[in-house]
Amino acid sequence: MKTGLYILLTGLGIMISCSQKSGGKMIVISEAVINRTIEDLAQKHGSEPDIKDRIEIGVRQTASLWQKSDGSEEAFNRYCLDHFIADPEKLGRTRERFEKNLESIDGHFLEITRDLMEPMDLDLGPMLPVDYQFAEYSPWTHLSDDLFRTGTAFSALLNFRLYPLEERLKLGPAWTREDWARARLAERFSARVPAEVRQSLNTAYVRAEDYIANYNIWMHHVLTWDGRRIFPENLKLISHWGLRDELRGRYADPGGEERQELIRLIMEKIIRQEIPQAAIDNPAVDWQLTDNSVTATTAESGREKPEKVDGGREPDTRYRHLLNVFQAERLADPWYPTLPSKIDRRFKRDREIPEETVEALFVSLLSSDEFKQTGRLVSARLGRPLKPFDIWYNGFKAAGAYPEAELDRIVSRKYPDIRSFQDDIPDMLRKLGFDRKTADFIGSKIVVDPARGAGHAMGAQRRADNAHLRTRVPPGGMDYKGYNIACHELGHNVEQVLSLNKVDHTLLAGVPNTAFTEAFAFIFQARDLELLGLKPENGKQDGLRILNRFWSACEIAGVSLVDMKVWRWMYENPKAGPEELREAVIRIAKEVWNTYFTPVFGEEDVILLAVYSHMINGGMYLPDYPLGYIIAHQIESYLKDRNLGREMERMCVLGAVTPDAWMQEAVGGPISTEPMREDVGRIIKTIK
Repeated sequence: MKTGLYILLTGLGIMISCSQKSGGKMIVISEAVINRTIEDLAQKHGSEPDIKDRIEIGVRQTASLWQKSDGSEEAFNRYCLDHFIADPEKLGRTRERFEKNLESIDGHFLEITRDLMEPMDLDLGPMLPVDYQFAEYSPWTHLSDDLFRTGTAFSALLNFRLYPLEERLKLGPAWTREDWARARLAERFSARVPAEVRQSLNTAYVRAEDYIANYNIWMHHVLTWDGRRIFPENLKLISHWGLRDELRGRYADPGGEERQELIRLIMEKIIRQEIPQAAIDNPAVDWQLTDNSVTATTAESGREKPEKVDGGREPDTRYRHLLNVFQAERLADPWYPTLPSKIDRRFKRDREIPEETVEALFVSLLSSDEFKQTGRLVSARLGRPLKPFDIWYNGFKAAGAYPEAELDRIVSRKYPDIRSFQDDIPDMLRKLGFDRKTADFIGSKIVVDPARGAGHAMGAQRRADNAHLRTRVPPGGMDYKGYNIACHELGHNVEQVLSLNKVDHTLLAGVPNTAFTEAFAFIFQARDLELLGLKPENGKQDGLRILNRFWSACEIAGVSLVDMKVWRWMYENPKAGPEELREAVIRIAKEVWNTYFTPVFGEEDVILLAVYSHMINGGMYLPDYPLGYIIAHQIESYLKDRNLGREMERMCVLGAVTPDAWMQEAVGGPISTEPMREDVGRIIKTIK
């Protein structure tokens, strides 16, 4: 339990805490000692308004995280007197030294982590028990403790001001780049989470990621109610990405609807935890879907009657991993006095967009007339009433006009292996408008690896290092699903390379939050056919792309609302077990569906919105996707008749400022769904 004193710096908007925590680690620096220290520093450095404000803020920030192990109150006073920097030139050099050293520490630690995670992330053969142990190790675990113990962190807190979100949003647009770099430096040390808590977090997320990365369904061994096999041999689909993309790819295929219905049933059984334990990632087991049961049998050739095996369902493992992540985050909660929940940290720290603002953006999409109108258009294009799985309708994509098998043949010929995709990156970037020099530079900074899971992008944190693109390449060459994902991840990598290597301050490396890198990933992914030399419907490319983006944004906005509501439920029910959580997730998924999707689709109580794997291993990552679609549309609108390569580089070097400040500089306006909704309404009016 947390007890202690909260101090509000009136007029400066800084809430800090000098509190007794976790077995007495924290020591309360008395107000008398704080005031005496401020007076001593004023006598030493002067009492001009600017320096006086800096002294008071720095002393109180330092006091807020001082622990018994750091020394007595007298030691605190001496530290402040010895380490406060009044000289502006010395302060600037100190910021530069922090920037250089933190880039080295973070970059090398990331490289160590990437190496240790390779057996889990890459398709390098069976994992060894020791691989899991190495994967759970994090070199960052003790870094915060060490930087506070050496006094390094206190030097930052004493000399550089922390700004709460409200002030960053208000003051940020007028800041210089140096102001931003100093603010981001102070934020680095805004909390002091113990090493054991950081290790618990790392362990929970690594184990959840391993569970998801190995959750594969062998589709040839899933039998219909009458015992037929309707999927090709050796088709292994990861949940949820592979299942979803297979469903999407069947719209152009004759008889595809039966396969889509079967995938829907599989997804629902994953959510309900009704998949037989023996069938998960197991090509030696057949299992049959019926209305009421799943039967598992061995699928070895040469047996007249396959041997029965245990058909028992998975014991709520999915929800146990989610609870483990939640409980690990709860261990961190007390160490963030002004951000006392994972929900607060995700929205106010990571996204820098208030939770209520994000939810309002999603609701504006889902409750819009344009969503209903687009639903009617999808139904008309399909020639039938909508079905729940049509949330993944891809007929607005140019790829929807091509059978999946044809796209697979085209892609596998072009990219028979990982190396061929790696070598083609510079040419792909030139097709997107990057000049030759920039395309070659970016290509030289990206390494392509074979993914064990669905694929992801891992940027570097040191300019001498390279970004990594992970995608699946099955025997016989890359298929269209893998290529489509690779185009998405390439968008991430290009942003990561530019925003690290071209930015003026590495303290500002990156983009405002994950939604912005998702926006660039969506922009690249939408151009996958163009990069293959395939042309969409003549004269309709832009309109179809906008409709596809809007439909996808509405789908993932619903998924994100489920994710957000599930986390709220967990905080309201912190002692719940996996079974209770499963039932809550199903109930919440139904509620979100019935509120926003039933008016469009007709059917009630659908649970498909809860199938996304990010809900288990992402810690509320999902809201970044609909935000990414919204931002991508605003960027695409701005890019019309402009060069994507030049403009993307200009935008990426803006760095990790607040979202609205970035958007104003990049496209001239704040984040809004209105441009997307207006364009969709206009396009629908032109379609008969």
